[in-house]
Amino acid sequence: MAPIEDTIDDKPMPLLAHLVELRRRLLWSAVAFMLCFFVCYHFSGDIYFFLAQPLAQIMRAKGEQPHLIYTALYEAFFTYLKVAFFGATFLSFPVLASQVWLFVAPGLYRSERRAFAPFLIATPVLFVAGAALAYYFVFPFAWKFFLSFETPGGADAMQIELQAKVSEYLSLVMKLIMAFGIAFQLPVLLTLCAKVGLVSSRGLIKYRRYAYVGCFVVAAILTPPDVITQTGLAVPLILLYEISIFAARLVEPKQVDVQD
Repeated sequence: MAPIEDTIDDKPMPLLAHLVELRRRLLWSAVAFMLCFFVCYHFSGDIYFFLAQPLAQIMRAKGEQPHLIYTALYEAFFTYLKVAFFGATFLSFPVLASQVWLFVAPGLYRSERRAFAPFLIATPVLFVAGAALAYYFVFPFAWKFFLSFETPGGADAMQIELQAKVSEYLSLVMKLIMAFGIAFQLPVLLTLCAKVGLVSSRGLIKYRRYAYVGCFVVAAILTPPDVITQTGLAVPLILLYEISIFAARLVEPKQVDVQD
């Protein structure tokens, strides 16, 4: 049987046709994002309460009434807008990614499309895994650590109590979720680089010790300056680096020994 020819399915198109196609893809992406935005804004209060649950649970465990404050009249409104934008980005990502793929895929060879397909699936899966790790594992430990600095008042002691603002809490939560989600793309990045020959599994093993240090440096940059969140990101990054070595060994081009 003759091998299937590795061809491009795209048909020659003038520049104007490409621009029209790009406009159509952008329009579908914008419509999907706006629909998700309005839906998320309608449920923005529920979404925010879900994000605040780790803090609320720790406050209840300490015998406190869970509460957050806002000090500007417009602060809560703009916070809910940010929640809606944040949620819409998550919900509309499959549509946005599919529109990008539909625009780019016709210009790729069949083998290239088959090669990129696993990465398109792994990217959102790893992002959600990183966000889930932050929400279900890192947040409870980090918030408990921060709340441990509260001091009950007394006759000879000054009371120190947390009065967290709704906007500041959301900014911290979004920063950590994005940091963990993006950091979890490390296997995708390294495996893709190995597939095109930019890195090799041997090279990743050779520079493993430097990569470990780099994981802690990246964690220190992306997370607040505390040991819990930095370690909570650095350790998974190290594990993902080891997974990347295994994945790179599977996809890297095989070296053929040339004998004289």
